[in-house]
Amino acid sequence: MNNHLGKSCTYGKSDQILLSRYKQISKGEFATMNKLHVIATSVALAAAVSTTTYAGARVDAVKAKGFVQCGVSTGLPGFSSADDKGNWTGIDVDACRAVAAAVFGDANKVKFSPLTAKERFTALQSGEVDMLARNTTWTLTRDTSLGINFTSPNYYDGQGFLVSKDLGVKSALELDGASFCIQAGTTTELNLADYFRANKMSYTPITFDKSDETVKAFEAGRCDALTSDQSQLYALRIQLKNPGSAMVLPEVISKEPLGPVVAQGDDEWFNIVRWSLFAQLNAEELGVTSANIDKMKSNSKDPNIRRLIGLEGIKGKGLGLKDDWAYNVVKQVGNYSEMFERNVGMGSPLKISRGLNALWNAGGVQYAPPIR
Repeated sequence: MNNHLGKSCTYGKSDQILLSRYKQISKGEFATMNKLHVIATSVALAAAVSTTTYAGARVDAVKAKGFVQCGVSTGLPGFSSADDKGNWTGIDVDACRAVAAAVFGDANKVKFSPLTAKERFTALQSGEVDMLARNTTWTLTRDTSLGINFTSPNYYDGQGFLVSKDLGVKSALELDGASFCIQAGTTTELNLADYFRANKMSYTPITFDKSDETVKAFEAGRCDALTSDQSQLYALRIQLKNPGSAMVLPEVISKEPLGPVVAQGDDEWFNIVRWSLFAQLNAEELGVTSANIDKMKSNSKDPNIRRLIGLEGIKGKGLGLKDDWAYNVVKQVGNYSEMFERNVGMGSPLKISRGLNALWNAGGVQYAPPIR
């Protein structure tokens, strides 16, 4: 076979037979490859359509019904509690209201489902609630085995101990052999077991389903001490008939990053819930409050503030929201400092200092990615 580049080719009989066979094989292979390509393309398109449809399912459902169904505690002052008229307040309640403000432009478009610690994850997994904001600790087991996603901590906490002053102890290390009131279904139980085992002490647990049941039992003298997240201890102490009769011991025995949780399977919804908090943190860092945001909107030349408010940059497109989503969050719910102070801060009955929950540039660990 002569096959000189740039010149015509001539073939003998045997060459012509081989060439004919090659064309037949090539044609068959091309047909097969073409079929495989069509199948592969169809599968890829189907997967893309499926993913796209499923990715926004929760967002679509929330928008269709016109409100956010939020799971909260059955009653924890400072975090989520209702008055006698059914009006809910608290830092977790405000987390839900911030999401409603971002999605609907109206922080009041939210309904609350009070849930015990045992009920909370089932309610989220089943779709009974759209999000969970219920002083819930982010752990490896919960994050990887329950089909849920933690967004970002809205409160950094740690487990402590509440004791009667009459008990005469100044440290948790003096509680060998004590009995403890504990809320069931929480990380508190494991933390307590770890702490006492590490310090070679014994204890007796007495568990209850609701936090108000634990404080009533403690007040009635059914246990020597009450253990929970420190923020919760301060909240429960003010429910005592004589709050001054009890004290929180200095030991903090665990890390408890608390924050909103969503079910896995909808990245768009996850991002909306997470960035609603990030908008509040960025607003505090930039000095934007619910009181001055309108002035900032009219006069500020700071590109960071203008991006936050929705006047420049990516605005709401990446979240599938209107451009003023963050403006609505801050205007209607406030920045993080406003939310913290009115619910659990020094201006509230709990009088908790910012501590770890101060911004990263003020000695704390609260930190939000930039809006850009």
